Amino acid sequence: MTAVAVVRLAAVAVAAVCLAAVAVAAVCLAAAAVAVACLRAACRPLVRTSPVFLTPPLPLFCLLVYVKSGAVDSSARTGWPATLTKEMTRKLRARPAVASGFFKGHGHGNDYLVFDEGPGPILSLALTRRICSRRRGVGADGIVVVEADPPGAEARLRMFNPDGSEFERSGNGLRIAGVYLRRQGRAGSAPFPVRVGGGASGGDRVTLEVIGPGADGRWDARVEMGRAGFPSGPPFVAPGRVRKGGRVALELETEPGGAAGAACKPPERLEALPVSVGNPHAVIFGEEPWSDAQVERLGPIVAAHPAFPQGANVQFAWVAPNRAGAQDAVALHIAIWERGVGRTESSGTSACAAAVATVREGMLPPGPITVAMTGGDMEVDVEPDWTVRLRGPVEEVCVGELSATFLADPASAP
Repeated sequence: MTAVAVVRLAAVAVAAVCLAAVAVAAVCLAAAAVAVACLRAACRPLVRTSPVFLTPPLPLFCLLVYVKSGAVDSSARTGWPATLTKEMTRKLRARPAVASGFFKGHGHGNDYLVFDEGPGPILSLALTRRICSRRRGVGADGIVVVEADPPGAEARLRMFNPDGSEFERSGNGLRIAGVYLRRQGRAGSAPFPVRVGGGASGGDRVTLEVIGPGADGRWDARVEMGRAGFPSGPPFVAPGRVRKGGRVALELETEPGGAAGAACKPPERLEALPVSVGNPHAVIFGEEPWSDAQVERLGPIVAAHPAFPQGANVQFAWVAPNRAGAQDAVALHIAIWERGVGRTESSGTSACAAAVATVREGMLPPGPITVAMTGGDMEVDVEPDWTVRLRGPVEEVCVGELSATFLADPASAP
């Protein structure tokens, strides 16, 4: 072979290598474009409209922070970007900053604080816990944040448990926020819509109506909760857990009893009917009233049971004669254990879930149902298509302002 031929072969080989490198680079660029598009979609809830999201660095930074925070587990990381699900998008959403002023109200003892989104501290997990503490803060069963939106826009609400976690919705939280909006002149006596739950979809749209205040200073607050459902799988119920009839069988492990070394008691078996009214519920029926000891013992176990991946608000329910002097002869009675809260005197979504479950089980007909709770009675109207309306009183407690020293306390930091 001549020297010229050798040179030609070498040139062809070099050209082939270069073409292969170009092809690999093109594939990498295409993959990077797909990754950036996925990350932009996942990070969009952090900032609704921001030109910085047109550039790749910030989405990539968001992913690094997201993975480091533990939002993506080790098994999911190998599947990126396919694992950028709606749940991950929800977790990426930034927590709001809040103004220092607040409004406090309660519905039959279930109390909430309402804050406007504003130029204050981030409502971190720690700050939420401090504010809701009944010894070191204002004290509440939860916080509602009214997001800063353009004048005339529908109010957007986000809700936080006293343990700092964000949750989907609260019937009493909605009604108390409705009273706050009415007091502020941001709503009138006619029904008005709000959005709750947030997320990339903008949240669920519900309708509030606030009438009053009456001679006793209380407001009559009503909310159209939408259509209830009976989940049979994710996200509220683990796959394969719902049995025939729509119920979930639960085996609850009990603690060892008797002397040291004694055998464990056999698991306690219960059946729960999963219900969704925008958030997850587990309704457990009994033929007799549930004791405080039973609610305190079983509530936290059921609320955190593996059958309910996102946790559940638990209602221990029974149908019995109503209180003396009540309008309805029969009432649905419930004792409540709320996810992220614990034992509560009343709960709007719990009342709705239990009423829907009672109709589903044929214990009461559709229509107005009196739901009796420790804190008082509420009226839940269940339509044949499972549309639910909630009505009950809201009492103002106070308006106030968190001090600068409280907000500046290092214990409030994330």
